Amino acid sequence: MAISGRVPLVLLIGVLPVIAWPQPIVAVAWVALVVAACGLDLLLAVGPESLRISRDLPGSVRLTESAVSRLTLANPGARTARVQVRDAWPPSARPAGDRPRAALPGGESLRQLTRLTPSRRGDLAAAAVTVRSFGPLGLAARQRSLQVPGVLRVLPEFRSRVHLPYRLARLRELDGQASVHVRGQGTEFDSLREYAVGDDVRSIDWRASARATRTMVRTWRPERDRHILIVLDTSRWAAGRIGDGAADQLRLDAGIETCLLMAALGAASGDRMSLLVADQQVRLRLPGTGKGSVLASFADGLSLIEPALTETDWSLVASQVDQLCRQRSLVILVTGLDPALYADGLGTVLAGLGHDHQVVIAHVTDPADGARPDEPTGATQVYDAAADSRLWLATQALAARVTRMGVEVVQADPDRLAPAVCDKYLALKAAGRL
Repeated sequence: MAISGRVPLVLLIGVLPVIAWPQPIVAVAWVALVVAACGLDLLLAVGPESLRISRDLPGSVRLTESAVSRLTLANPGARTARVQVRDAWPPSARPAGDRPRAALPGGESLRQLTRLTPSRRGDLAAAAVTVRSFGPLGLAARQRSLQVPGVLRVLPEFRSRVHLPYRLARLRELDGQASVHVRGQGTEFDSLREYAVGDDVRSIDWRASARATRTMVRTWRPERDRHILIVLDTSRWAAGRIGDGAADQLRLDAGIETCLLMAALGAASGDRMSLLVADQQVRLRLPGTGKGSVLASFADGLSLIEPALTETDWSLVASQVDQLCRQRSLVILVTGLDPALYADGLGTVLAGLGHDHQVVIAHVTDPADGARPDEPTGATQVYDAAADSRLWLATQALAARVTRMGVEVVQADPDRLAPAVCDKYLALKAAGRL
């Protein structure tokens, strides 16, 4: 049961007869009359459970974009229902919508819209729909909360898609115009042309030269249908926050952006894309996703991923890489180059991975580190600056050591990591190293 704002107003009107006849019986009689009117109004109200409620909801929406939840209320009875409906959602859904009181005649239906602008990834489940059914006087209402199921999947934001058109243009240029004149592991035969000064003599096709009576050389192009595996680390490294103030974010978010941009670019190039998300256990495994569904599959799977406060089991990751990669592949490890953990973590498997595959490590840096004052004043700032400098030097030394093993290292802040990894991928493709 609920009462409307009219009840206090009606009670306030009773002050007039009390002033005219200042007797206790007058006040009691007026209150009793109002209570009786509310009871009668409540009896005449249509029961909320007799209404039929359905929900129309899109399957998914990208983070920071809006979706609309549509509730349809049908009144199968003969009496008019005077209703007010509240479509409840978790606070992270940021629901917004009017809840007007509406008259619903018998045999008709009405629709109420609630706009949702989610602020976090994952599945958002709708809460109960609360229906208030008022009587003819609008003084009292029957109230009931009804379960109307609805789940909205919130996909990652994919901010880095603004970098995709330029990389696609470079990819088309690489595939259609720029031939590789030196054969590499990731190249296939493209065409024959006449020898020019400066060409590698190892590219001369002697049989074709004999038939053409002039010296002919072979040209090569980056091989298509290569296998690319992206490994996303969701350990405590991914749970760290980087940046300052309102712009801070999880390292995991930068890693997800890298996965999505690489998925879009790799699928456009005709390569087979796989995804592995792991820490102490495998959180997500998408092997060899097809070209048409790779981005959608990656986005749908990554929407439910959250970091875990554990260390990564790199032996588990290496075994999963062996299962997913039956041939030499490009393996992109989205993780951190932590000098304190390298020897007992990534360092135990990196040499083996680098021997069997072309490995790229994507390491996100903290843009707040470069925002510290050049001349620290207090003791705390001096110690912070010294610790940051020591960590930076150790990380650069480790990156140089890893590079000497034949592993490529990409270091960039959260907004530049995804395009930087894609640029490295295109460079390796152009050089025939995939």
